[in-house]
Amino acid sequence: MSETSAQEFLRKAAVKSADLVHRDIIRQGIESYDAAHLRGRLRFRDWDAARQKCREIKQEAINHLDKYLLQFEEKVRARGGHVFWAANAQEACQYVTDIARRLGVRTVVKSKSMVTEEIHLSPALEKLDIKVWETDLGEFIVQLRNEPPYHIVTPAMHLNRAQIADLFHEKLGERIPGNDPTKLVALARRRLRQSFFSAEMGISGANFIVADSGVIAISTNEGNGRLCTSVPRIHVVVTGIEKVLPRLEDLAVFWPVLATSGTGQAITTYSTLIGGPRQAGEADGPDEFHVVLVDNGRSRLLADAEQREVLHCIRCGACLNTCPVYRSVGGHTYGTTYQGPIGSVLTPHLAGLKQYQHLSYASSLCGACTSVCPVKIDLHHHLLHNRRNAVNSRGSKLGERMMFRLWRSTMLHPRIFVFLSSAGRRLLRLLYRMGLAGSIVDPMRAWNRYRSPVPLPAESFRSRWRKGLAG
Repeated sequence: MSETSAQEFLRKAAVKSADLVHRDIIRQGIESYDAAHLRGRLRFRDWDAARQKCREIKQEAINHLDKYLLQFEEKVRARGGHVFWAANAQEACQYVTDIARRLGVRTVVKSKSMVTEEIHLSPALEKLDIKVWETDLGEFIVQLRNEPPYHIVTPAMHLNRAQIADLFHEKLGERIPGNDPTKLVALARRRLRQSFFSAEMGISGANFIVADSGVIAISTNEGNGRLCTSVPRIHVVVTGIEKVLPRLEDLAVFWPVLATSGTGQAITTYSTLIGGPRQAGEADGPDEFHVVLVDNGRSRLLADAEQREVLHCIRCGACLNTCPVYRSVGGHTYGTTYQGPIGSVLTPHLAGLKQYQHLSYASSLCGACTSVCPVKIDLHHHLLHNRRNAVNSRGSKLGERMMFRLWRSTMLHPRIFVFLSSAGRRLLRLLYRMGLAGSIVDPMRAWNRYRSPVPLPAESFRSRWRKGLAG
């Protein structure tokens, strides 16, 4: 019998949280990010005001999404580009594979794109015997390992230099002495350089799509994005419908805020605007330019006024970096395209509440994610909303519902509460004396299994209060 998504999460979480090497790699990476992020925020005269401005702009864009998407489409078509509206992942993949078939594409180079991961575009192309190259260094590394990205921004965050050097030796046939990072990057660059000039199609995502000018904005640090979008004769942009911004001038605040929240930089190394196919007199650019606007469940979320703001997300990854759960269990444990707090909120809307309702409980509700979100999404409250929705949809297990009903009845009847509390303390004392703490019969097993047993008070708080300890 195959395990459920929730069982898989718990199994992987137990393994990763006990893997001290893995946790040390993540700790070092996130500590480096924390320091850079703090320095980046200090560059702003008022960081919170910048976050508020971004929130207001995204709120305007999402609340008038139909208007701005149609404006974007009109501008792209006016310059000779093509726009396709994909209701779901299947339609998006079908459109791109049809282009590849029609134009005889045999090699594709991809710039980093979480939406193409979401719709599983690479496997769809590979079924047609088309070679797909991930050209972002982190994405290239996890592609060699046949793994999904570990993190929204840093796909290979879970690997150290020695592991990457071993991977390159195994897959690329070259050993780098001393695991020198400069030489590792140079090796990857040499291999990828060949693919850029042999590819007929380049595929990218879009950090933003700008309505009033009909351009896409791409932020990268390696230059691969520009090569993917300018060298091949076909450029296909695959983006979610929520990425729209009303005005080109909005990038003046979004570009630095995204860079600061994503990596701590003042601005990413390459900030690129692309508006269509190569025009007369232009030196480079594609012959054909296609934009695939992916819905894939986003319209359902848009219709939910209470949780619509989740679509404000700009995929900076800041909430992952600050989340204590993500830091402990890692990205692959989630088993989803989008990990961490934003993934736990978004995935049940895009991929189904019944299958992914457990993600809403993969949180301590500490609110750290909300405090760092650059567009001020109230993430930890949306996790509570998802929990409520799961219960209301009858998606929770029968045993869970019965336990909550028992809890409710106990809370409403003080005498029952006092009796059960007293009985529980006595039972736990007996189990501890018998050496059964953390065993299958221990009600506190989830805690006691990996930690020292919870110390039991000699008497209840109610009893102490009655003895005059109220002061």
